[in-house]
Amino acid sequence: MPHFAANLTFLFTELPFMDRFAAASAAGFDTVEVLFPYEFSAQEMRHQLIRHGLSLALMNIPPPNWTGGNRGFAAVPGLEERFQRDFDRAMRFADLLGPRHIHIMAGKAEGAAARQTFIENLKWACARKPKQSFTIEPLNKIDMPGYFLNDFDLAGEIIAAVGAPNLGLQFDAYHAHLLSGDLPALWAKHGQLTRHVQFADAPGRGAPGSGEIDLPAFFAALDAQGYAGYVSAEYSPNGATPDTLGWRGGAS
Repeated sequence: MPHFAANLTFLFTELPFMDRFAAASAAGFDTVEVLFPYEFSAQEMRHQLIRHGLSLALMNIPPPNWTGGNRGFAAVPGLEERFQRDFDRAMRFADLLGPRHIHIMAGKAEGAAARQTFIENLKWACARKPKQSFTIEPLNKIDMPGYFLNDFDLAGEIIAAVGAPNLGLQFDAYHAHLLSGDLPALWAKHGQLTRHVQFADAPGRGAPGSGEIDLPAFFAALDAQGYAGYVSAEYSPNGATPDTLGWRGGAS
């Protein structure tokens, strides 16, 4: 079975944020991810990770604008200086938390100028932190209307255009299903580019078994390909999180 991680932005939300690390460890996880850690103390999160023997698989950049702005703008022409400034702010968190991967969000944009802006910003980021692994993730058009990166083929083209060894694909089974309706085909085509996997059932972004995705078959496909990265549970539990973890079985 894959090496599962717990997304603490989605799971254990019945608890205060800092208590979720202990809950994830008690549930048998040794790896977690936090999408946007910026409203919390990086030092306290580091303490929680160390205290409970956890590693951080992933975080997102840039820090979100909770006052109504987009959460990403790496593909937005004219915001290059803001991207670089907020990138460096995010790296101060990353230096303390040690995420294996960092997801660079494209933001809402369209057209050739947006594509070139995204490529140049990714080149800059990958060169600025050459030892850090970065990912880009296609998001579905229903949950994120107007988001620039909404196609897996486009993601592959951009990764190739950037040409950096520390940039790869973030493959979310939930988004993949809503984008194409054919999760197995998308994984067969793009799995080799993938550095990090996330999942939820669809529709509804619930726990495995709540929707129409055959997630056990997807996990088996990851094993068959020899995928060795993390597979993070990024779903909204219907009730207390521990009651929704039956899909794990005895997996790590």
